[in-house]
Amino acid sequence: MPFESSPQSHDLIEYANLGVGKRYFIITFGCQMNENDSEVTAGLLESIGYSAAACPNEADLIIINTCAVRRKPEDKVAGLLGKLKALKNEKRDLLIAVGGCMSQQEEVASYISKRFPHVNLVYGTYSLPRLPELLQQAARQRGTIVDIEARPDSREGLPIRRSSSFKAWLPVIYGCNNFCSYCIVPHVRGRERSRPLEEIVAEARTLAGQGYLEITLLGQNVNSYGLDRAAGYDFSDLLVELEKVEGLARIRFMTSHPKDLSPKLIETMRTSQKICEHLHLPVQAGSNRILKRMNRRYTREHYLALVAAIREAIPGIALTTDIIVGFPGETEADFEETLSLVEAVRYDNAFTFLYSPRRGTAAASLAETLTHREKEERLQRLVDIQNPISLEINQALVGQTVEVLVEGPSKNNHELLTGRTRTNKLVHFKAPACPPGSLVEIEITEARTFNLFGKLRDVEKH
Repeated sequence: MPFESSPQSHDLIEYANLGVGKRYFIITFGCQMNENDSEVTAGLLESIGYSAAACPNEADLIIINTCAVRRKPEDKVAGLLGKLKALKNEKRDLLIAVGGCMSQQEEVASYISKRFPHVNLVYGTYSLPRLPELLQQAARQRGTIVDIEARPDSREGLPIRRSSSFKAWLPVIYGCNNFCSYCIVPHVRGRERSRPLEEIVAEARTLAGQGYLEITLLGQNVNSYGLDRAAGYDFSDLLVELEKVEGLARIRFMTSHPKDLSPKLIETMRTSQKICEHLHLPVQAGSNRILKRMNRRYTREHYLALVAAIREAIPGIALTTDIIVGFPGETEADFEETLSLVEAVRYDNAFTFLYSPRRGTAAASLAETLTHREKEERLQRLVDIQNPISLEINQALVGQTVEVLVEGPSKNNHELLTGRTRTNKLVHFKAPACPPGSLVEIEITEARTFNLFGKLRDVEKH
């Protein structure tokens, strides 16, 4: 795993020996932004002397990077903290820290510190740059330290331990201004803050120089990039500049809000050689009434017109989406509109979720109108429509040859290698001489709902 250091700040120098001889283990829940935060966390820890542990039992420090978007990850964190109590009893010097979006909420932070007194540190999304200082305090003091103060984000230049040597996360904008009625993200990540274009391009050049072939631009809404800076550039302009970076083979981005996806961006994608033919475009619901209650600020008709424009400009593009089932007030007629939209769009894949009220959001005050069982029944009906569509789209690829970026051995069958197409489809194949990071040509021989199988046609292109 490549480690990227940075010019050490005074703070990092001050805590340079804090973790010498000690090991850390990070457990991550949630989105790609959280995965990137965990890579920065690992970089910070290694810059002050820590090394990675293979499992929690071998660690001197366990950090749980949490997600607050739905209740299920929060329940998992609570269960995990309960299990770690026994390990803490065995290893009295073990430090346990809980960070991320879940921790940023004042009530949740208070609950963790009271319910799980064996936790040494609870810190929020704004506190990551101060982690070395907070860990030193936690090691010296009894009780739980809580740091969730919202302060200006100063993540630039922090060291990072990347989990891959050939593909990398690259944040372009932090926070969110949309305030969808169900979403806690603006409350825990703050307002939108775009990074300077020159800084992002410079980081991309550095990554390319280190051998990275693929970058994924991250933001809660990448389409809002640049609008908060009044600097005269937007997300399309950023993509145009990144297209010029020598050595990069693939550019991905997520997530795109439908209300902000412009004709300019579609045209940029159409003319690009490096932007992958995959777009994650969350619709959330197919009913205008529910979309309005969600404060999504687009209509069903606008979304379908957008899909048509995208497919006309970029034939063969893979579209994926997020859908929430059982939002307060959702009637059978509303849900049937969601089903009909799924049938009309024909997504390559849909990430489907039961509505989960989040304290502090506008939707949390709305009365629930469906039982959990009714939500689950609707979710199953949605899956029963989407999965055959996913399979049909994949079956159409059988016999075609596609470019695959090799990621490594398959998790379920080490005799096979795994990689992803430009359309972000997972492909398994036999090819013993292809190291991770190779770009290869694979002929698709078999299609399943969520993955493909194939055979090697051509070895490494890069």
